[in-house]
Amino acid sequence: MNQAGRDAEDRALALLEQRGLKLVARNWHCRGGEIDLIMRDGDALVFVEVRHRGGGRFGSAADSITQAKQRKLLLAAEVYLASHNIHAPCRFDAVVSVGGEPPQWLKNVFTQY
Repeated sequence: MNQAGRDAEDRALALLEQRGLKLVARNWHCRGGEIDLIMRDGDALVFVEVRHRGGGRFGSAADSITQAKQRKLLLAAEVYLASHNIHAPCRFDAVVSVGGEPPQWLKNVFTQY
């Protein structure tokens, strides 16, 4: 991950913590993929994808969360839940940003659980 990606992740984490979420894990890896941030929001476990674009030339950061990316996130989330024996409500959020604009928190970017 490059410096811009690390900075975007740091800003995303700060935003979510300001909104009351608690960090569970960061950059969790498994064979099927990676989850940028895993947060706790009350009883719910939140799998967060962080996307940053330097500019809007190639579309929005949210547009870059393709169905293929969603499948990888879902697989990684399933592995995380199984490996930690967690049975809790879950959701998939995203924190997106473009250029120097403040990050935006998008809840329930896709639904599986």
